Amino acid sequence: MPPLMAFDKGDDEFPAKLTGQVVICSIIAAFGGLMFGYDIGISGGVTSMDDFLEKFFPKVYVRKHRAKEDNYCKYDNQMLQLFTSSLYLSAIVCCFFASKCCKRFGRKITMQLASLFFFIGVILNAAAMNLPMLIIGRLCLGAGVGFGNQAVPLFISEIAPAKYRGGLNILFQMLITIGILCANIVNYVTSKMHPHGWRFSLGGAAVPAIFLGLGSFLIVETPTSLIERGQKDEGKQALRKIRGVHDVEKEYQEILQATELAQQIKQPFRNLMSKSSRPQLICGTILQIFQQFTGINVIMFYAPVLFQTMGFGGKASLLSAIVTGMVNVVSTIVAILGVDKFGRRVLLIEAAVQMLVAQCVTGGILAVHLKATNVIPKNYAYFVVVLICVFVSGFAWSWGPLGWLIPSEIFPLETRTAGFFFAVSMNMICTFIIAQAFLTMLCHMRSGIFFFFAVWIVIMGSFAYFFLPETKGIPIDEMNERAWKKHWFWKRYFDDDSAPGDHRDDKIPVN
Repeated sequence: MPPLMAFDKGDDEFPAKLTGQVVICSIIAAFGGLMFGYDIGISGGVTSMDDFLEKFFPKVYVRKHRAKEDNYCKYDNQMLQLFTSSLYLSAIVCCFFASKCCKRFGRKITMQLASLFFFIGVILNAAAMNLPMLIIGRLCLGAGVGFGNQAVPLFISEIAPAKYRGGLNILFQMLITIGILCANIVNYVTSKMHPHGWRFSLGGAAVPAIFLGLGSFLIVETPTSLIERGQKDEGKQALRKIRGVHDVEKEYQEILQATELAQQIKQPFRNLMSKSSRPQLICGTILQIFQQFTGINVIMFYAPVLFQTMGFGGKASLLSAIVTGMVNVVSTIVAILGVDKFGRRVLLIEAAVQMLVAQCVTGGILAVHLKATNVIPKNYAYFVVVLICVFVSGFAWSWGPLGWLIPSEIFPLETRTAGFFFAVSMNMICTFIIAQAFLTMLCHMRSGIFFFFAVWIVIMGSFAYFFLPETKGIPIDEMNERAWKKHWFWKRYFDDDSAPGDHRDDKIPVN
């Protein structure tokens, strides 16, 4: 995968406007996030519907309706968890092939393939007659997610002017949150449609897939991709179109030089193991681990299930999920407006404190008031919903969008292909682990699961405070000089004894 942003010198050297073409292209591309978000939200609601459980998971259905069944163990079933997590297992594999597709065929083709895979998965899921058909459909959806998550952030970063790179890139996360909210609303409506409401819920994922597929025919391929594949004249024309100015020669030459140098790197994965690449590799991948171990996917995947565990009825639990989904969307807007103003570290550290308090208080309330077979008092149940909203808001303006944004900024040209692949793959691996293990963890750890994630939040907040350099406003080609080499800890990785090529990023004009 070529550089995410090969032209980030700033408006003084590279004239650029925030054109309608850039905005429209970014929105259409970000519908890949809508596909992803809709699936995250829809799976939790569907797995709480009686009609769905009775058809595919009859043991869970029987256990759910037993009066004396343990509140924390009603949904503990490995195959039920596989229904959710199989998508991410597929995405782990497919994002590797997507990175190759991005480089060889371009971003548009990769996004079109994402929508095609996703659409096939939707058909299989909505028409599923047995569990194997359901799981195969989820694997196809995973292929769509893998291709989409690899191509969309790359596409947006390459067409966005440097000044607006952070905000436009978070459009992807914004559409994820809107997708989750839409899924929660759809689940609330279809839960009343017996016995096939779940089919309408799963089939609704076709809408963002079709929008991305058709919209991708209208958008402009990125200049970097065109130039990299030898279409230099088309690349210059595309650059003029997205920048809204005629004089793009400096930026064009910079992209041309950067892509030529990038093509000289034959072993980017080996180069990623060099000493001076370790800080970016560690931070880029560990942010993905932290993002998933905040516990956010527990809330988003299984919000209706979790609320039912706390004593809400089926429809009330779905309504509560809608409330948290709305909070998610609104809070992501805060990230779009604040990320290029306040910086990355400030948002990450503040949100860590906010999420820590919400997790600990929630765990404490459930430990005291939710036992194996009772129903939590309503006033405490509603307070838990408020706390979950506090938690979701903190995540949505920090670890959610910045978990994708920061890895797209920190890797130098030589290792950007391999580095971003590692980041996306780590995200999918951790998402798979959480999705596959949560219901079993809930059964065995009970309310302690909230304290489990609270410990992770302490670790990640401390990491952001001590080890993560600020990247706000720093051109990508100057990231090593102005961020990593001046950081109290990471600067030791940039000495004169580095392996050959480790210092090369000081000389390559990435932007």
